Amino acid sequence: AAGMFLRLLSDIQWRAAHPKWRRMTSSQRSTSTTAEPHPVSLPAQAQVVICGGGIMGTSVAYHLSKMGWKDIVLLEQGRLAAGTTRFCAGIVSTARPVSIERKMAHYSNKLYQQLEQETGVQTGYTKTGSISLAQTQDRLISLKRIASSLNVMGIPCEIISPKKVVQLHPLINIHDLVGAMYVPEDALVSSANVSLALATAASRNGVQIHERTSVSHVTVQKGRVTGVETDRGRIQCEYFVNCAGQWAYELGHSGEEPVHIPLHACEHFYLLTHPLKEPLSSSLPTVVDPDGRIYIRNWQGGILSGGFEKNPKPLFTEGRNQLEIQTLQEDWDHFGPLLGALLRRMPGLEALQIMQLVNCPESFTPDMRCIMGESPTARGYFVLAGMNSAGISYGGGAGKYLAEWMVNGYPSENVWSLDLKRFGTLQSSRTFLRHRVMEVMPLMCDLKVPRWDFQTGRQLRTSPLYDRLDAQGARWMEKHGFERVKYFVPPGKDLLDLDHSKTFYKPDWFDIVGSEVKCCKEAVCVIDMSSFTKFEISSTGDQALESLQYLFSNDLDVPVGHVVHTGMLNEKGGYENDCSIARLSKRSFFMISPTDQQVHCWAWLKKHLPDDSNLVMEDVTWKYTALNLIGPRAVDVLSELSYAPMTAEHFPSLFCKEMSVGYANGIRVMSITHTGEPGFVLYIPIEYALHVYNEVMNMGQKYGIRNAGYYALRSLRIEKFFAFWGQDLDAFTTPMECGREFQVKLEKGMQFVGQEALLEQKQNGVYKRFTMFILEDHDTDMDLWPWWGEPIFRNGRYVGKTTSSAYSYTLERHVCLGFVHHFDEKTGEELVVTTDFINQGEYEIDIAGQRFQAKAKLYPFSSLFTQRRRKDEVELSGYQRE
Repeated sequence: AAGMFLRLLSDIQWRAAHPKWRRMTSSQRSTSTTAEPHPVSLPAQAQVVICGGGIMGTSVAYHLSKMGWKDIVLLEQGRLAAGTTRFCAGIVSTARPVSIERKMAHYSNKLYQQLEQETGVQTGYTKTGSISLAQTQDRLISLKRIASSLNVMGIPCEIISPKKVVQLHPLINIHDLVGAMYVPEDALVSSANVSLALATAASRNGVQIHERTSVSHVTVQKGRVTGVETDRGRIQCEYFVNCAGQWAYELGHSGEEPVHIPLHACEHFYLLTHPLKEPLSSSLPTVVDPDGRIYIRNWQGGILSGGFEKNPKPLFTEGRNQLEIQTLQEDWDHFGPLLGALLRRMPGLEALQIMQLVNCPESFTPDMRCIMGESPTARGYFVLAGMNSAGISYGGGAGKYLAEWMVNGYPSENVWSLDLKRFGTLQSSRTFLRHRVMEVMPLMCDLKVPRWDFQTGRQLRTSPLYDRLDAQGARWMEKHGFERVKYFVPPGKDLLDLDHSKTFYKPDWFDIVGSEVKCCKEAVCVIDMSSFTKFEISSTGDQALESLQYLFSNDLDVPVGHVVHTGMLNEKGGYENDCSIARLSKRSFFMISPTDQQVHCWAWLKKHLPDDSNLVMEDVTWKYTALNLIGPRAVDVLSELSYAPMTAEHFPSLFCKEMSVGYANGIRVMSITHTGEPGFVLYIPIEYALHVYNEVMNMGQKYGIRNAGYYALRSLRIEKFFAFWGQDLDAFTTPMECGREFQVKLEKGMQFVGQEALLEQKQNGVYKRFTMFILEDHDTDMDLWPWWGEPIFRNGRYVGKTTSSAYSYTLERHVCLGFVHHFDEKTGEELVVTTDFINQGEYEIDIAGQRFQAKAKLYPFSSLFTQRRRKDEVELSGYQRE
């Protein structure tokens, strides 16, 4: 086909201009996958071996070499950029819903813009801009939310009318549009040529590149990468980077120590047309029509248009496929709905000649985010793959972050939402991946309102109480594969309505969650929190205490039975984990962490704990069911069930004790609820879970007990100004920045990780402060709700973003939590954030382009406000922490 011929022609022209390549690879460019003679032998050793010569592998090589690492070998089993990169549509778009993805795409755009000048390789970079169309008001709201975020990043962006769409792109049919978003700096590139340009620059910086070399497996000894076996011999190395795209999963599983990389390929279709009679201008904006599930760009005077159909076709579930992707079978019947959407959007194309329908594999991941980072089981084994068809947009930024991670030990931005360690082994079942990507691919275009859930791969990890709770009206969400209750639908409610009315406004569950919160405040509620990560760490001597004292910022040398809330910090003082640790005995500790910490926290502890056979760490997450009893009557229920006094003088706050509840022994009861409300968490050996739950519910009836879910928990903890890890806290946030100095013991008599950074902050001040905002002129019934990620303005200037928010049923207002920065008005330089700076500003929260006044506070409300009051009586000032 002409398109392929042109692609090959540019390939040949490029190689002719670089004689070094002719020495490395056979001059005959055959498309067969049989091995050819290799004039240059592989080195016996290297510091880094990168597998995969697409946009990801070449970007990592480019950035590592820029950062000064030279001893790098890049291996490609076929030819450079001959995989998914070769067929990529070449659209560089910053209009992404997630902050870290916007940052990656923005960096990529800037990098590609200057790449041709840097390397001499033509990349086809053209700044066309992009127009995202909205056929519904909800779609327009989602675009406005993205536009708000792009604007505060300094990326030009505007919400435009349908008439303006026609001015920018005369062929577009606008009869069904309500508006659009225009991003003028989005661009087009030839993705294969960008990859070749990155390879050229890397090669000049000393990176060795070998084509037609297959990696069979990576060798790991004592949990560390030691080398790579290829079809041309072994290379010893310290670091291995898996950028093998759709083959990354199998390559990860090929060694003795499997590295689980959950991705799966689907067929992805787009068509190419011959030029129009009046060839399209090369500067015509790219059009994305998510409601029609298609994208449209100019291609050599004609059209390139593809999309994400509702019924995708997963590929290669059974295993390894061909080395270089020859174009797969055309399937016009399958492409029919997308073609229909294209002709409705651009009716003038009816008479246009189609050159071909391209069908190529694209890799998708279980949560639509790419995968990067170091393996939790093999140190030195890094991964960058699973781009969910946005490889060219993310290529530059993702390669930069991974290179920083390898060289510095951490990237320059918080990439937790992309970290390989957000997944466990449970997400790497082929059946799960096949079913999930069939859901994920259509979701690329589906409207995602807040709090939507995946439907596939569910009921994988469940509490023993799942069926009991389900029968009582539980509505479920999933975290790290674990089913958790959102709320309970009371008998008689229309269940179907509740599940399908997803909205950016006041949700249908508002009153249900409100009644659960009221019960937590006035009586007693039970929340199943079994999904929490639970580790036990013990030793024969003092090894456990000494090791944990080094790894945690609070003092763990407390009397047996005490619970300590503490951060597990990195060298910069940032939270790698935020957890509660109970001292069970002189030599054993019970550690409770967030659900999604199971892989990350285990890997961090394994990496930092001494290799000592007298020190034992066990993951006991599955051994215990956790029931959270919240409310003033929790003490009555427990004391009646255990025949033991549970009042504050007998069972103080932050205390842990093994007790019997009902007939069951060995239940760990902790006086902590993670909400700021009174109550207890019961850690129940799993075989007793049903018995204890039934006993609690029966005994609690006279106290007005009811079930509650995580939405009630969120409302309670946010109005009490409790930060949660993964939402508010991350590896770039320190205890000093979020008002948790009291959980740090700088003078505990021994050094701990992050201590120096915290001492420096204590002396010099912090550059961001965790702040609570109460929305003042916001109508809960009529206005758009805040969720998270909304820009915060102080005196009209952008100062930060919200990290979480909830409606406070106590204050009858929305509460947002977020970080405030202080930027110098002239230079933009970050300055220290003082208490006065927070207290003296006038604040607004931007929700989809509309700004609402907000009152900022650095402390939660006192108990004066636990009684409900009418809005106009509430004085939102002056009360200190309880």
